[in-house]
Amino acid sequence: MAQPITVSHDAATPQLRSNNAWLTIVTTGIMAAIHIWKLPVALPILESELGMSLLASGLLLGIIQFASMVGGLLVAWCGEMAGLRRLIVVGLLLLAVGSLLGSTTTSIELLMLYRGIEGIGFLLCTVLAPALIRRVCTPAQLNVAFSAWGAFQGTATIVGFAVGGLLLEVLSWQLLWIVLAVLTLLLIVPLLRTTDPDPHQATKNLTRNSWHRILKTVRTWRPWVAGLTFASYTLQWMAVMGFLPTVFATANIAPLQAALLSAVVGGVNVIGALIAGRLLSNGIQIRHIVVSTFMAMAITSFLFFAIDWKPTGLGLTGQLICAISFSMIGGTVPAVLTRLAVDLAPPGGSVAAVIGLMQQIFNVGNFFGPALLAWVVTMTGSWNSSWWVTVSFSILGIACTLILTTASKAKK
Repeated sequence: MAQPITVSHDAATPQLRSNNAWLTIVTTGIMAAIHIWKLPVALPILESELGMSLLASGLLLGIIQFASMVGGLLVAWCGEMAGLRRLIVVGLLLLAVGSLLGSTTTSIELLMLYRGIEGIGFLLCTVLAPALIRRVCTPAQLNVAFSAWGAFQGTATIVGFAVGGLLLEVLSWQLLWIVLAVLTLLLIVPLLRTTDPDPHQATKNLTRNSWHRILKTVRTWRPWVAGLTFASYTLQWMAVMGFLPTVFATANIAPLQAALLSAVVGGVNVIGALIAGRLLSNGIQIRHIVVSTFMAMAITSFLFFAIDWKPTGLGLTGQLICAISFSMIGGTVPAVLTRLAVDLAPPGGSVAAVIGLMQQIFNVGNFFGPALLAWVVTMTGSWNSSWWVTVSFSILGIACTLILTTASKAKK
């Protein structure tokens, strides 16, 4: 008689704990990113209340990325020194503090300052989270975990636009900032419960050894090119998503409807990230995934911006289809490049340094993307010219991908 198959409780518990750990870390990234995406849906209100220009709005959208643009490697080094989990908790605290302070001001300058504090918190959470995911995962879990991590921005966009838009129907933007601060603080508890404390490190030569791992990593060229590839994606996605409610508002769409439509566009980015995990598991080459994605982003963004959809039979529906395709297909890039990033550290190097360097480079795109798009629109007097930005950086992304993957094949 066949014996029933049983699962050892002792074997299942570590697996369950590992799953809980990386899911909680991904949730941390989602919460950090929600603080980015709470702003676009409130931007028309802020422009009205504070009298901001379009260029000032672009700077406010990008300022949260400033810390990431200049401090990625510093955070990676601090993570090596102080511990990944410990600094992610600090990041959540800074996000909450920045959001609470932002709710108290009507000054554009102070609002930018407080968004900068949130930016430091976002940096700590998102630079160190992939390294912590790698630490808590088994090798079999990595593709799934990093596909989920690649979807954190898209998931945050859904929440930021949809939930934010609904809440702004009944709450002021200040109360929305406070609610998100409280939720951010509450997330610290499950993070501490599901992840192990940072391993104890001997203090002797710790600074020198940590800095040596950082230097060894940044002296290799592949993380730099991978970061530039990532920046080619983030610049155009951040620019498009940041101003999407404004674009819809110029088409005389009601604020709540514009927020919900933007949530759909941002949310489908998650689908692309999940598809990327399946493609990687099926052995599809990174070169083919990323190049095809950039080509699709160039085509769909051109159609979204360059064509006046009002006189056509499709109208807003046609423009919305283009935006959804742009975001959904584009979602494969962060998932693929994040999975690649954890393997780019040289022997004796630092995974956190790779992520930090890439974050520093692609956040240059996040910082300048909205301002660049706003500048082009201001100079030309029309949103129709915005495709110059997206198509140009899609071409740059393709070139960087070919350089990176060609060198990788030659190395093998």
